[in-house]
Amino acid sequence: MTAYSVDPGAPDAAYLAFWRERHLCTLTTLRPDGSPHVVPVGVTYDPEARLARVITNKASAKAAHVLAAGPGGARVAVCQVDGRRWATLEGRAYVRPEADRVAEAERRYSERYERTPAPNPSRVVIEIELERALGRG
Repeated sequence: MTAYSVDPGAPDAAYLAFWRERHLCTLTTLRPDGSPHVVPVGVTYDPEARLARVITNKASAKAAHVLAAGPGGARVAVCQVDGRRWATLEGRAYVRPEADRVAEAERRYSERYERTPAPNPSRVVIEIELERALGRG
């Protein structure tokens, strides 16, 4: 199996199918000192919008790292792995508190992970505007 690059807005069927499977993922953000912060998350992938979404609490470290990057967004990556198969999405992340964006992220999370997230009035969504997709599988 060889690693390959994918257009994040037009993935092949196998790549998209892998992202529709239920897998725990990781989100990598950068701390202010430049060191990586890697945490487990649920991720949804929306190639039509060229977005990946992560729901989180607005007081979380991951949200703080994204916000600290400023209005140009934060460089981040999300990744999932299953044995020798893996897929990574990279791009610029932004914290979005708008209720309609959070609701859309929650809906997509519920579909992928087959469970509704608990209510959280402090929830935001980290939207990742996708620039690169890589994988092996």
